[in-house]
Amino acid sequence: MLVDGVAHRTIWLAPDGWSVEIIDQTRLPHGFVTLRLETVAQAAHAIASMQVRGAPLIGATAGYGMALAMREDSTDSGLRSAYERLMATRPTAVNLRWALDDMKSRLSPLSPGDRAAAAYARATQICDEDVAINRGIGGYGLGLIQAAQQRKGGETVNILTHCNAGWLATVDWGTATAPIYMAHDAGIPVHVWVDETRPRNQGASLTAWELGHHGVPHTVIADNVGGHLMQHGMVDLCITGTDRTTATGDVCNKIGTYLKALAAHDNGVPFYVGLPSPTIDWTLQDGVAQIPIEQRDGAEVSQMTGRTADGRIETVTITPDGSPVANYAFDVTPARLVSGLITERGIASASHDGLKALFPEQE
Repeated sequence: MLVDGVAHRTIWLAPDGWSVEIIDQTRLPHGFVTLRLETVAQAAHAIASMQVRGAPLIGATAGYGMALAMREDSTDSGLRSAYERLMATRPTAVNLRWALDDMKSRLSPLSPGDRAAAAYARATQICDEDVAINRGIGGYGLGLIQAAQQRKGGETVNILTHCNAGWLATVDWGTATAPIYMAHDAGIPVHVWVDETRPRNQGASLTAWELGHHGVPHTVIADNVGGHLMQHGMVDLCITGTDRTTATGDVCNKIGTYLKALAAHDNGVPFYVGLPSPTIDWTLQDGVAQIPIEQRDGAEVSQMTGRTADGRIETVTITPDGSPVANYAFDVTPARLVSGLITERGIASASHDGLKALFPEQE
């Protein structure tokens, strides 16, 4: 996608052909900074610290983390150690496990001398596949936006999204945003309501930044505004992303997604989820009971970071001294509240039968 007219991905091989470069998303929106990863330790830190975040990008970074590890130590012990180190970084996004299992299964049968080259080739392939998947999601989701525009007689389509499921959460295009970018690029008038998405403010800091740099009209709103907008007919459809989706269509996403789905259901607003197939956890049936919900550092809730009027980046505490803080990072939206799952193979009903119809090989 575009940053001031220049195409970017979120992760790429450096010119030296072995180190990996990323956009440091902890520096956005006030600074566009790239970092070079040269070790598996640095890759693990990038995932854990959310310098890279979003399920697809976490998986892609884990793939390159394994490649960096094989360059350091390609023995069986090195392979096992890298796998365990990267797996421990984030518990909720299933793409992490998917990518690491994929890399391990491909590298284990090889001789140590062949593992590094194979790891780099597969990590690059994972990135390219992610771009193709998100482009597919965009194509199918575009039809939903076109239909909404036709229902409105050609007027602007207002879309509400939550958290960042844009190209910054993937390698390119994004999941929830791919249909939006395609609609905008096709000349369809769209406007995006961007939830600020506390804590960490991925909407205000990341979604708004990338939409603005690509030229997509948008408005940042407080998290609690969505229901009001829906009551007054100011939202035509919701599209969010997902970090893990069960085989039955339950969707785990950034905390607050469930509340948006409830408001959409109550007001008759379609609620869709951009779902890349590697994010489906075919082993799970009940999202509320079975998906592990990451609890992160309470400082993400009690502190806020921003730019002062004189340009300084400062972090301030907004809670009283001594007040305990809980920071649940995700919630689960039951399948019954989801209008459809937008995948790279088409739009599925949020159900076991709906997903299996598109992915029969998982039977």
